[in-house]
Amino acid sequence: MHLTKNRFHQLIFYILISFLIIFNGGNYDLYPQFNFVLVGSFFVYCYADLNYKAHIKKFFFDNKKIILIYIIFLSYLIFQILPFPIELIKFFSPSKYKILPDLEFNNFSSISLDTSKTFFNFLNYLSLILFLIIFKTIFYKERHILNFYYFLIISGFFTSITAVYFYLIGNPDFLFISNANYKNAATGFFINRTVFSCFLNLCFLAGLECLSIIDIIKNKKKDNFFTKIYLRIFLLFITIGIITSFSRIGNFLFLSIIILYLLNQFFLKKKKNTFIFYTLILIIFFDILIFGIYFGGFELINRFIFLTNELENYSNNNASFSSTNRGDLALFGLNQFKNFFLFGYGSGGFEILFKNFYSNTGINYANHAHFDIVEFAGEFGIIGILIFFLNIFKCYKKIKFNNLKNLYLLFFLLIILLFDFSFHIFLIQIIYTLLLSINLNEYNK
Repeated sequence: MHLTKNRFHQLIFYILISFLIIFNGGNYDLYPQFNFVLVGSFFVYCYADLNYKAHIKKFFFDNKKIILIYIIFLSYLIFQILPFPIELIKFFSPSKYKILPDLEFNNFSSISLDTSKTFFNFLNYLSLILFLIIFKTIFYKERHILNFYYFLIISGFFTSITAVYFYLIGNPDFLFISNANYKNAATGFFINRTVFSCFLNLCFLAGLECLSIIDIIKNKKKDNFFTKIYLRIFLLFITIGIITSFSRIGNFLFLSIIILYLLNQFFLKKKKNTFIFYTLILIIFFDILIFGIYFGGFELINRFIFLTNELENYSNNNASFSSTNRGDLALFGLNQFKNFFLFGYGSGGFEILFKNFYSNTGINYANHAHFDIVEFAGEFGIIGILIFFLNIFKCYKKIKFNNLKNLYLLFFLLIILLFDFSFHIFLIQIIYTLLLSINLNEYNK
């Protein structure tokens, strides 16, 4: 196969995403800097090409309102880290002014409780829009999108078999793979099993979309039977990864996507795709077989009830604060949102805030509220969160909900925002954004 200029750029893009998958499953401070340098350099390289430059300008023109709001959002993050005189901090953030004696400061301070974290998050959000622009620039044909789906499926397959292998041998630490927090669950390259399962769910979605469109995009004279068989095998391994993560939210999202696509096959779609139908039935049977025989029938149902622990603690009227209970963390986050109502405590500032109020927690402390909507509200304040959700609203207004992918992505977004913190992980942000941006009707044949 001849390596054209565009294929070369797509290859670089795949390498960058692979780097994110292997090294960015956590939220370490060093990664945003590497991400920005890599994607920023690639963006400048693409912009130097006259053809790509024209594509980029067209993207800006077609999405100027969304991009303008996003620039305002990025500017707001910069505002959070600007140094202000102490008296102005008293005006902008009275709650931070009260705890200044417990923090390191001089005659100036910022709205953000952790300026370095806020700056790193600024780099992440800037990298996100650059990734999207590059993607829309070099993936402009239907077959390019199909190849991107293939890439996600293979990435999910590779990540899943790696995670399951380490799970089966007792999850030992290996090089940069740290399994200390989850000895009895598959996490692979990821620091958290729910983030791992959310990533696999997005890969699984790409697989179902691939099966849905493969006969339309591919040359109809070409036999796609073996391609479909490979895809089915990859989806089965992704299923195993989701199951062995034992993430209740991840498994609930997995169940939801299967039900959604089955309902579509039964009631909504006029022309049935028998291969997708039998694939989903096979996965359901495979799922039940694994849990029914290997893990036990009770776990088959229990693994989907993702608020079990929180509801039990609530029913027991447990008044003591637990740094590991999500319900307590959500209440703490809501209270701090009230305290930092106007401008927030800065993107990435939750950990500093938590440590300031609970300095005697030992090694058990929280760096996330575990409810994204609560943490985003506290980080950005009412002004920032309005800008943030205005941008999301404009994005959803632009896309069309004429396919299952977009409907599922909306459901995925709501569940994660309400019950988890995975949208604070850059890898999940970028994969989600890229999938949401795909509308096959816009692409050339």
